[in-house]
Formats: sequence, C-alpha cells, structure tokens
Amino acid sequence: MNIQPLRTFALLALIGSLAARSPADTYPRQAGVDVIHYIFALTLGDNSDVIEGETQIRLRFATDGVKQVSFDLINRAFDKGMTVAGVSMGDKALAFAHTADRLTVTLPEPSTAAREATLTIRYSGVPGAGLRIGPNRHGDRVFFSENWPNNARQWLPMIDHPYDKATGEFIVTAPAQYQVVANGLLVEELDLPGGGRRTHWRQSVPIASWLYALGVARFAVHHAGLVKGVELSSYVFPQNRDEVTPAFETTGREALSFFHENIGPFPYEKLANVQAMGFAGGTEHASAIFYGENSVTGRPIVGLVTHEIAHQWFGDSITERDWDDAWLSEGFATYFTLLFTEHAQGRDAFVTGLKSSRSRVLELEQKLPDTPVIHRNLSDMKKVLNQLIYQKGGWTLHMLRAQIGAPAFWTGIRDYYRRYRDGSATTDEFRRVMEQVSGQDLDWFFKQWLTRSGVPKIEGWWRYDAALKQVEVTLNQTQTGDLYRLPIEVGWTLKAGEAMKVEKAMLSERTARFTFAAEAEPASVTIDPDTWLLMEAGPLVKGR
Repeated sequence: MNIQPLRTFALLALIGSLAARSPADTYPRQAGVDVIHYIFALTLGDNSDVIEGETQIRLRFATDGVKQVSFDLINRAFDKGMTVAGVSMGDKALAFAHTADRLTVTLPEPSTAAREATLTIRYSGVPGAGLRIGPNRHGDRVFFSENWPNNARQWLPMIDHPYDKATGEFIVTAPAQYQVVANGLLVEELDLPGGGRRTHWRQSVPIASWLYALGVARFAVHHAGLVKGVELSSYVFPQNRDEVTPAFETTGREALSFFHENIGPFPYEKLANVQAMGFAGGTEHASAIFYGENSVTGRPIVGLVTHEIAHQWFGDSITERDWDDAWLSEGFATYFTLLFTEHAQGRDAFVTGLKSSRSRVLELEQKLPDTPVIHRNLSDMKKVLNQLIYQKGGWTLHMLRAQIGAPAFWTGIRDYYRRYRDGSATTDEFRRVMEQVSGQDLDWFFKQWLTRSGVPKIEGWWRYDAALKQVEVTLNQTQTGDLYRLPIEVGWTLKAGEAMKVEKAMLSERTARFTFAAEAEPASVTIDPDTWLLMEAGPLVKGR
C-alpha cells in the first residue's frame, strides 16, 4: 500500500470536506455504536482445530436509546463455524441471538450518549476460513489469519467492515513450541504449567477488522534494528532462516525510509515481515505483513515488499471508509511502489513500470466492460478486488501528479496523511485535499478517470508548414461515448538523437488542431513522450 493561495472555491471545498460522503456499499452500519477496543483471548491446540475464544468489546455510544448491538460471527454449520456459549456485561448475563452469521446482543438498558460499556463473548468452534490451520510447506503445523476482506467474522466476533476501526489485543494460549506474532507490541510471554505458553500482543492504533493479524508457528525471528525509530523484524520458518535478509530486510529498510520521508511518520509501533502459510502474494496487516510461504526463496521480492509496506500508510492507517473506494488502498500502494522504483532505480525503470501497467489496463478494459474504478454500491465482496483498482487507480494518481504538478502532489499527499491518519477517508475527501493544495477544481478529473469505464482512444497526424515555420498536429478522440478532457504533451526532434522539445495542449473536443513554432521540419513528432497519460494511441501519421 507513496501528493497556493486559497481561492474561494478551495475554501468551500475545505468546509465541505468536514462532511463525509454517505455510505455506498451495502454493509448494515449501526448508528450510535462505536467499538473502541477489542481483546481477543484465544486457546489453540494440537489435538484438534477447535479454538476457544473469549472476546471483550468496549463500546462507546454516540446516541441515546440504543437497545441492541450486533457483531459479525459465522454460525456453526456441520463441523465448521462458531457457537456462542454466552454474552455478559460485568457479572450480568445478557440475552443474545446468533442467526444468519450475526450476533445480536440485547443491552440491559437503553444507551446514554457518550457512555461506554464492555461486553464479553464466550464462544468456540472450527474456523471455516479466516484462520488457516494445517501444515506449512515443510509439513509443520501452523496457524495463520487471513481476514481479507470480510473473513474476520469466521473466527472473531467484531464489526467486520472498515468503517469502524478500533485498537485491540491478542492473548493467545498455545503449546510452548510455537511462537506467536500479531499486531502492535509484545506485552508478555509466559510459560505455563503443562507445556503451554501465553503470548500477549497489544495494538494501540485503531485499525480495521481485516487488518488484525495472528501467526502461530515455529519461527526463526530476526531483529534488524531500528529504521526511522521503528523496529524492523522478520519471522520465517526455521528452514528458511538464511533467506531473511534478501527477501525482506534490504528492501524493507529502504522502502520504510522512503515512505517515512516523503509521506509522513510510519503509523505503527513496529514492522514485522512474516512468512505465512496458505496463500500467495502478500497481505498488508497493520504492523505485521504476511507473505505467501513460497515467496521466501532467498531472492529479493522488491515489488511485493514495497507494495505491502506502502499499504501501511494507505489502506491501513488511512482506510477506505467503504468498500466502493478500495482504490484508495490498492491504487495508492500500486503507484507508490512505482514511485519507490523511480527513487531507487531511476526514471527509465519507473516508465517501464508505467507502460506495463498501461498495457494491463487496456487488456482489463476489454475483459471488464462497464467497470469503473470506484465500485457502484458493492454488495458482493468477491468483487471488491479487480486489477483495475490497482492499475487504473495507480495511473489516476500518476495523471493527478501531472495535472497539479509534483510539488502540489507531494504537499497534498502529506496533508492527506496528516488529516486522515489512523482513520478513514473517501475519494471525495482525498479530492478536496488535492483541490485545496493545488487551487484547482478537480471534480472533472476524478469523475472521468474513476467513475466511468474505458480509456480515451487517440489517433492523429502532423504536417510541417515551412512558410509559417510551424508544426501542425491534429488529434482525434475515437472512443465511443463521452469525450475526455485531456492535458496532452506533444514532442518533436529536429534531428535524430537530438533532445526533444515538448509543448502542452488541451484536447477536449472530438477533433482539434494545434500549432507549434519550429525552425525546421521535425525528424519525428510524438504525443505523450514522457508517459503521463492513460490512453490507447498509435504513432502520429505524417502528412495528412
């Protein structure tokens, strides 16, 4: 998961940013209920896959008169799912109903605004998903969470949606041969009579449900020291202990430093890179990133590690307030991975990545017709991720950087992080920040790139007028549907190998002609020579 004088419209935009966009996806929010803190006490064993859980949930009520609160928790069906043994508040047992994967608790009396309450839920069962239990690649038994996007409810009672963020703790009792890693800082490890061990981790920064992480395995733990004041560590299976530094720590140190310096301070108490069983790629849990076990091979995995570390700022610290805006996580992590590439490897490597991403967008637009980057009232969580939110979302940020200029872009990114750190945000709120720092109205820009499908298709031709000493370039938008407003660059060279001269134009009509002064006939003319525009275009034709 890498942004003037205040004009009248920018002032109005700032005032408007105080009001959040209405929820769009279909998750049932609970008005007046805010979870502040979770304590997940779990007992795990080797004799079965049953987990025993006791969860404390501290709530704050924003309104009077709340009589019931609900949490997501998958019901037991056949041999999988959770069975609730009881719910209490202090020493008072509370009435509850556990149906249709929702646990609804009746409060002893209606709520009073600004009051807090703590509920305790006792339950047990075998997770059908969310917590993977079984052998890793070496045949050793392990336990790893996989909560994305809404699988925390498979084994943890909670509000399983990013609109409600909370601090939390894991207190895990397991056989003593296992180490336990989770979010936040290690509070205690205590060996117990009978060969058990209790491990306590505390996450002091609010995070969304899917960012809670738990890994229980035999680990080789390597502490790599501090980076910008943050403890960097790696957890890998003992058989892979010699592969830690090339896989995680070299890139981790460089990426953490780059994002810290360009976005703002790292948001969490530590950064652990963890080899995990059961999936490919990576999952950006807050402060404890999980990587597929087969990705740890002794070779650098620069792109993957950088992407997941970028998420610690975008997706984790600033979380999309509803799932329709998932690009605020994945599009940001994708583009900031490219920005790190530009920093670490130079402009040519950055442009190579952009061109690869653009080719991928053009392929996806054919496979996913009528699919905008921002989802339309998402109800099916299987559709929350598609590659457009990664690649087209990342390209939107790149074009925004071109539209408002690099200084305003980076100022806006830092301001966006400062305002929404440890909270959640919407696309509209991000747009308003960028409008304020740039002094530009960007509503048109966000709408054309994020709320409609497709990309512009451009064809064009050029000629040289020797009498007027000018290059004439004609560009035509050939896509079906509405026209785009396209800030576009035209470049030409007078001799092969000579530095290119670049001029800017605005293409907002179906067909437009532009003229540029040139002392002699160019050797070549091209559009978008510096790779700033997401479009489908061939080379300019000479002589029409």
